[in-house]
Amino acid sequence: MTLLQVNSVSRSFGGLKAVQNVSLKIQTGTLTALIGPNGAGKTTLFSLMSGFVLPDAGEVHFKGENITNRPAFECARMGLTRTFQIVQPFAAQTVRDNICVGAYLHHPKKKEAVQWAEHIATQVGLAGVLDQEAAQLTVAGRKRLELARALATQPQLLLLDEVLAGLNPFEIQEMIPVIQGIVSSGVTVLMIEHVMQAVMSLAEYAWVLSQGQLIFEGTPKSVSTDIKVIEAYLGHGMAKRLAQGMKEGGA
Repeated sequence: MTLLQVNSVSRSFGGLKAVQNVSLKIQTGTLTALIGPNGAGKTTLFSLMSGFVLPDAGEVHFKGENITNRPAFECARMGLTRTFQIVQPFAAQTVRDNICVGAYLHHPKKKEAVQWAEHIATQVGLAGVLDQEAAQLTVAGRKRLELARALATQPQLLLLDEVLAGLNPFEIQEMIPVIQGIVSSGVTVLMIEHVMQAVMSLAEYAWVLSQGQLIFEGTPKSVSTDIKVIEAYLGHGMAKRLAQGMKEGGA
């Protein structure tokens, strides 16, 4: 079943064409990835999907409804929530209170919100620091808190914007089962990620953006060997050399 459908969406900022005629579909229960070099338009596309930015053209449909012009809070109430690449918790508040901010969306009573926040904290590995101020968290802890605040809104589709960025290899390995657990709990996930190790081990399918345009889609394995994708990341010269090496290796 199609949960999210993006139809020919475009957005420009002045003379910059940040997203150009992009279409994709997200199926319920999947974990997929949106990848591409820096400045490709990935975060802008997330903003268009989730109501933070309106498109110049095209439409976004969620659960069969046209949500193109709906604000972010309405999208969140429907079950479409995103995280942000640059995490900005309420630093002076506790971890529990930060998560409650998201929980209040569907749990207006404080007792219920606190109970839900504590449940989410356990799910993402923050149960032991609920009374700690957010300002005292490590980078990894703040990433988990960003994830927890989004999960507290009870999303059906969760857009993760580089939730692994800034983490060391050990912290990435610890976070991967957390993300897998979210999908196992029934939440569909689309993630922007530069850590290809995580994309290869997590994602079932991936879309590749470059200069605002969708240039390739397929399994992570097929994406990693596509010459157009390699060129987008490493440049035309390197792509040509790699292609020649592949040709010679197969000869």
